Amino acid sequence: MTTRTAPKPTDSEPFDFNLDAVQAEADLRPFRVHWGGRRFEMQHLEALDIWELMEAAEKGEAGAMVGAFREALGDQWDDFRAIRLPQFKLKALFDAYRKHCGLEPGESAASGS
Repeated sequence: MTTRTAPKPTDSEPFDFNLDAVQAEADLRPFRVHWGGRRFEMQHLEALDIWELMEAAEKGEAGAMVGAFREALGDQWDDFRAIRLPQFKLKALFDAYRKHCGLEPGESAASGS
């Protein structure tokens, strides 16, 4: 018995949705933090790689928060992580970061606005 397969469309055929053309609705300017005597710059939450965030979220709320910071800080993560960070400061930082990114308290980045 022969299996039939539909011909694969070429890139010259029309698309139902062009994800390449989608632009951010928000200003994605970075969030700047002074910590441990130096400046850190975090990418806007909406600019982060969703696949990395979803993987981090599988580790629970704390894992999701750490994953977001790791992605947002990029190459600066190791330097940021090397400084002792009390929980009360982490909470304040996360609240300020979420506010900068336009999220209300209790709203997740995946929430529709």
